[in-house]
Amino acid sequence: MTDDPIFALGRRWVTAELSADVAELDALSVTDFTLVGPLGFVLDKEQWLDRYRSGAFEAHSLTWTDIAVRDYGDAAVVIGRYTQEASYQGRRSDGTFRCTQIVVRQDADWLLAGIHLSPIAGPPAAPTAEATS
Repeated sequence: MTDDPIFALGRRWVTAELSADVAELDALSVTDFTLVGPLGFVLDKEQWLDRYRSGAFEAHSLTWTDIAVRDYGDAAVVIGRYTQEASYQGRRSDGTFRCTQIVVRQDADWLLAGIHLSPIAGPPAAPTAEATS
């Protein structure tokens, strides 16, 4: 499974994020790539890359674990646990998020088409007897 090209894409993405490698992030993503951040903001590819170009976003550590892949031929959905120690414009933006990646095959390469980060919370509590009456 570690030789799987989708997992290889994920490893390259983590390395590029950690090193703020704009050229590699650009090469790993489709032209109309979109990021949905953990607070619901949306960045197109240039906005995503500009955070690194400008130095506004710095990833100090990043792990991507508990990864599950659903492969649909020329597209796949990859869901995992994304934990970062980072800063944005000098303010800490640490967190653990559910990360959903949409990846597509173009020629022989897998590329990122989108990333969606969402905070991880426990399941909702069961309704109490008073709430159901």
